[in-house]
Amino acid sequence: MQKTMVAFALLLAAVSTANAQQQQRSGTEAEQKACSRDVSRFCRTVMDQSDLVILSCLQQNRAKLSKSCNQVLVNHGQ
Repeated sequence: MQKTMVAFALLLAAVSTANAQQQQRSGTEAEQKACSRDVSRFCRTVMDQSDLVILSCLQQNRAKLSKSCNQVLVNHGQ
């Protein structure tokens, strides 16, 4: 569960550059960069919702994710 929460926080921080600058960031800058485009592309409609919703969206679009974002999810047990 803790790994899941880390991944959620990481993905939320990657949602948008403007929002990420106002929030405390989780994960490395490289991890944030790896998923920010995928979140914007596939999960735009849920970007303002909870971390769980964003993660769920990314998981639903797993086959379409960039290799780098997919690897971030794998690295965090997702």
